[in-house]
Amino acid sequence: MSDDWGVALPAFKPDEALQRLRRDLRELGLSEREGRFERRGSAIARAAVQGDVLAVALVKRPSRSPEWQQKALTNSAQVRDWVALVKKSLAAWSDSDD
Repeated sequence: MSDDWGVALPAFKPDEALQRLRRDLRELGLSEREGRFERRGSAIARAAVQGDVLAVALVKRPSRSPEWQQKALTNSAQVRDWVALVKKSLAAWSDSDD
């Protein structure tokens, strides 16, 4: 891949992106347990490397039996956008949703 200026973008490394994602989600106040990220015992997000992509999922609403919205991230910009979505979702959910 290259941008309009002819400069090649760095290759996406899903293992490194997962480590960065873990840090970002912990900074948002989530705790990690077995590949899932939780807030007060409710699953919020999950992430895993699948081949050359980072497979992530975010719950529609926190609940005991969550409904997941899945996505495959293939570059660093998508990872940043997904973390921003998680942050926005956390802010939108009130304490009564937990």
